[in-house]
Amino acid sequence: MSKNVFDDLKNKVVVVTGGTRGIGFATVKAFLQQGSKVVMLGSRKETVDKALHELSEYKDTVMGRYIDLNDLSACIDLLKEVLQEWGSVDVLINNAGVSDSKHFYSYEDADFDRVMNINLRSVFLMSKAAAEVMKKQKKGVILNTSSMVSIYGQPAGVAYPTSKFAVNGMTKSLARELGKDGIRVNAVAPGIIATDMVKALDPNMISAMAKGVPVQRLGEPEDIANAFLFLASDMASYISGAVLSVDGAYVLG
Repeated sequence: MSKNVFDDLKNKVVVVTGGTRGIGFATVKAFLQQGSKVVMLGSRKETVDKALHELSEYKDTVMGRYIDLNDLSACIDLLKEVLQEWGSVDVLINNAGVSDSKHFYSYEDADFDRVMNINLRSVFLMSKAAAEVMKKQKKGVILNTSSMVSIYGQPAGVAYPTSKFAVNGMTKSLARELGKDGIRVNAVAPGIIATDMVKALDPNMISAMAKGVPVQRLGEPEDIANAFLFLASDMASYISGAVLSVDGAYVLG
């Protein structure tokens, strides 16, 4: 019998923020299918409960929680609970985020702060809490969800690409700083992904979007989940500080 290329992920403890839907949910499920133990974080009790119900076959290896990711003490307390329950924190995937398309002249301070708090500040705080644990373990992986717009921006909603540019910078900087502690840090930059929000668009619009991608299709949440599996695995043991584009060649250069 051939060896599963992700055998090393079995029994690893993985924390996924924004894990109740879309890319996050696909990522949670992908790690569970590899035998990992997964802590799935969401913003509300009802979304976490719904996702847990859909993952009932993995009830012994999945834990669902909802916390304020902008509260460092809440992040620390969560990881203490995970350590008590499962003994380690091997992988953190900072996936929670919100998009924005408001025009610059209409922006209020609160609009900008809302996006930056969820997309950037929470990445900093969860990474800080996880790095303290991983340093003691002398190993760990931190993975961040970036975006293709982190490479070239977008024509409206300036806070979103700004936050993702910053996530890339944090990824590269933490990779250089934390490498000596056995911690690898990478990011995945998804292209146009067929999440529920995209699937709800007019079919003609979806078709036009797909034609604009060189591989002639939209990405699936599982495409991004597979990238996270690879970067978390031992196959990527010498990869740190990378921002991996998973966009069907939509962004080149």
